[in-house]
Amino acid sequence: MTQDQRRTRISRRRFLANGAALGAALGPAQVARAAVSGPEGAAAGMLPMPAMRDALPPRPSIEDPGRSLMDSGWRFHLGDIPMPEIRGHGWSYNSAKAGQAQGAAAMQYDDSDWPEVELPHDWAMAMPIEETANVSQGYRRRGFGWYRRALRLDPQDRGRYLEIQFGGIATNATIWFNGSVVAHNWSGYTSVYVDITDLARYGDDLNTIVVRVDAQSMEGWWYEGAGLYRHVWLVKRDATYIATDGIHADPRRGPGGAWTVPVTATLGNIGTRSAAVTIEATLIDPDGRMVATHTAAGTVPSLEPMDVALTLPVATPGLWSVDRPTLYTLRTRLIRAGRTVDERTLRIGFRTVRFDAATGFHLNDQPLKIKGTCNHQDHAGVGVAVPDALWEWRLRRLKDLGCNAIRFSHNAIATEVLDACDRMGFLVMSENRNFNTSPDYIAQLQWLVRRDRNRPSVILWSVFNEEPMQGTPAGYEMVRRMSRVVKALDESRPVTAAMNSGMFAPVNVSQAVDLVGFNYQRDQYDRFHGANPTLPMISSEDTSSFMTRGAWQTDRAAHVMASYDEEPADWGSTHRASWKSIAERPFVGGSFVWTGFDYHGEPSPFEWPSVSSYFGIMDLCGFPKMAYYLHRAQWIDDTPLLDLMPHWNWPGREGQPVKVIALTNVDTVRLLLNGTVIGEQAVDRYTMPHWQIPYAPGRLEAIGYRGGREVARSAVETTGPAVALRITPDRRAMAADGEDVQPFTIDAIDAQGRHVPTANLPVAFAATGGTIIGLGNGDPTSHEAEQGDRRDLFNGLAQVIVRAGRDARPLSLTVTSAGLRSATTTVRLLATPPRPSVPSTAATLMLQDWRQSPAFAAKPSPDIVLADNDMNSWLFVRAGEIQPAQGAGPWSVLRAKVTPRRPVRERGGKLVLQGVVGRGEVWIDGKRVGTKAGFAPGTVVVPMPAGEGERVVSVLLEGNGTQASGLGGIVFVEE
Repeated sequence: MTQDQRRTRISRRRFLANGAALGAALGPAQVARAAVSGPEGAAAGMLPMPAMRDALPPRPSIEDPGRSLMDSGWRFHLGDIPMPEIRGHGWSYNSAKAGQAQGAAAMQYDDSDWPEVELPHDWAMAMPIEETANVSQGYRRRGFGWYRRALRLDPQDRGRYLEIQFGGIATNATIWFNGSVVAHNWSGYTSVYVDITDLARYGDDLNTIVVRVDAQSMEGWWYEGAGLYRHVWLVKRDATYIATDGIHADPRRGPGGAWTVPVTATLGNIGTRSAAVTIEATLIDPDGRMVATHTAAGTVPSLEPMDVALTLPVATPGLWSVDRPTLYTLRTRLIRAGRTVDERTLRIGFRTVRFDAATGFHLNDQPLKIKGTCNHQDHAGVGVAVPDALWEWRLRRLKDLGCNAIRFSHNAIATEVLDACDRMGFLVMSENRNFNTSPDYIAQLQWLVRRDRNRPSVILWSVFNEEPMQGTPAGYEMVRRMSRVVKALDESRPVTAAMNSGMFAPVNVSQAVDLVGFNYQRDQYDRFHGANPTLPMISSEDTSSFMTRGAWQTDRAAHVMASYDEEPADWGSTHRASWKSIAERPFVGGSFVWTGFDYHGEPSPFEWPSVSSYFGIMDLCGFPKMAYYLHRAQWIDDTPLLDLMPHWNWPGREGQPVKVIALTNVDTVRLLLNGTVIGEQAVDRYTMPHWQIPYAPGRLEAIGYRGGREVARSAVETTGPAVALRITPDRRAMAADGEDVQPFTIDAIDAQGRHVPTANLPVAFAATGGTIIGLGNGDPTSHEAEQGDRRDLFNGLAQVIVRAGRDARPLSLTVTSAGLRSATTTVRLLATPPRPSVPSTAATLMLQDWRQSPAFAAKPSPDIVLADNDMNSWLFVRAGEIQPAQGAGPWSVLRAKVTPRRPVRERGGKLVLQGVVGRGEVWIDGKRVGTKAGFAPGTVVVPMPAGEGERVVSVLLEGNGTQASGLGGIVFVEE
């Protein structure tokens, strides 16, 4: 048996094992083929991805044991909340002080009627589609939003370094911690790391995190989402610690071929004294064997960063490649006084990258054509808040396509996505968002390089995309500076810029980069190479060809584009022409097709009512278009592939010609209609075999040959009307951790169980054991809600994205449609320990900031007046921190103002004063509500009457002459 025959038999066995369910996950033409062909008709070239998988998605490794997820417990308010107008001297004075944020940023602000949300969260996905909104943002208004969260820190955390990490906030943000501004964020794509150590409170003295998000600000011309759309983490580390992104360990191959891993650790120290430490780095191979270990010592000064460096020799490591992404584990420990106080774990890979001006890209000294796609961080139903497991699914779709590289356009992507790229063997062009050399934006570029410079997947740094200044001296100077910033942090990878003009100007950006990126300048490849024979080049973006998934006739009035790859954008070209231009020129390193997936917004060539793009090789849901099968046949060589397009349901067109195309990598293709041979064509893999066939219902079949021998078959068949629905999950099991998600494919079938590719009908969904978080169908003109419980099939398909619950019980999804037989599918939820996470903390209204009067010899009146402009005679004190009253005498007054939360205002509540030292009385709004007998510390609980508005709380305390009186514990209002 030949190798090709073995592949064919394996494919047929896979079809039998998966049954008709295989089809629903594939795409309209592929679905019909799988459903009707049977074991003898199943082509070896069927999509090499089983309809259902047993494996759970890989869980992120614990690279930083000090990190815990903080995705739950957030309260959200849609819309802006103006800051109050500050009036009066006292208010003005106090509002200018640390910890005295006003309005919704205040610690005491009432957020009790704000709904709780789970992160990642993109509020724009729930917004209606409005014609007057921005076309680039998919006609969704983004606006403003506020997030608040209470955080309890264990008293044992006192003295540790504490940090909050926001993975991404769309778009601009102001962050408060305990009433003080701690960070501003000027990009929706960069992470924000906030050191909260000095402001932290412990135990029942709760902390308050507030984020105001300005999503009106735009950085791009595509859908950018809105809100806390990536993970948020709480970090707890020793007083002496390894800084975030503080390990640089990118393997190097020396001139003689020997490998080393230079390791540099950036350390911090919040202690009051210098700390003597040791760094220990250990390299572990994929089989768990220790390869090398080494130590280095240093002394970290107080409140100053310090680098400690060492080098690990590695004799003959296994190399990382796109086909075999071998990853090693580098464990770096910080040791102090013989004890490990901090630790990081990185996955690194040994590989070389080189771009040659004559021969293109080389990975590990072997020429490799880059077969890449450009992609935004966006998916149907969830917008930019793409869960980790859904990213994994998207990357598998690209890998099955034959894609080996991704340009994340035009911004930094989430770390979890790059983890998967490292693991799955993708080459990554990492792209900077904003072309700007001012300090704020240079800091964004530095953050990007520091974060990702250890990754084997990252092979390129791109400093911009299509900037108008690219052909000017100013643009050249800006790129020269940005390139220098990159090289100071990582000299091992080339710097590029995606140029769409200006490359022939006397002074231009191409003179300041290591690799010249071309966007759509296909007719300039030869001219530029001839004029600059020593400059390597790559197609950083190409194609932009329009297709509506499942549509085969263009109707511009209805905003429908045929899928034959015949209608590119004015600036672009067809998939066929773009790839031919690149594949035939060895000096062009490769291609990044615009785009792998459709995305919300930028609905070229149309505007309203179209709301999403038409460029994708796949649609918004990841359902394949014809371009998917075209690139698969062009990019994959070893496995025989054959896919026949379009579907064969054309009622009313009997006798009229239908263009038929075979997407294949074989030598010749024979076409048969209802058993009669139509013809046979030699295969040109750039243009692909195609025919004009008079339509007749029945079975259209293609047979592929290599060396005169049959190696693949593909067929499409006329179906009956839809009679039932079908559900196909991606996996048979999910993790019961509250995080795992998976997409379910919904399609309609006829009486023989065949996929009906022309079905467009409403479907309703219901899930138990999980939560539906997103819906889609790939229709770029659909205005249906993408979150809810109903969605139309579009050209035969829809998608439901479900998040698993935390209980190890079956997850069930049911789909219904009037007049059709419903369907239910069940997947197992496997008991899975959740990742370390910070528990949700119920917000408590704390009275933390008080004014304390001077000492009085006799009991004072509780209504004693404090002048509004008096900032000096009464002390500023905090509950829990007793200060002796100024002057002589046993009596003093402590006063605070508070506006209770809505439930207490409506029904009343309690005021709890813990650790009260001294005897005395508690007054609210001039009325005595409680007393305390005895001088010893004790808790006082008094009623808080119902009522609107601000309350004045006064506490009269008498000391015993030996111990100062005061509020020795927290004070709070409870319902």
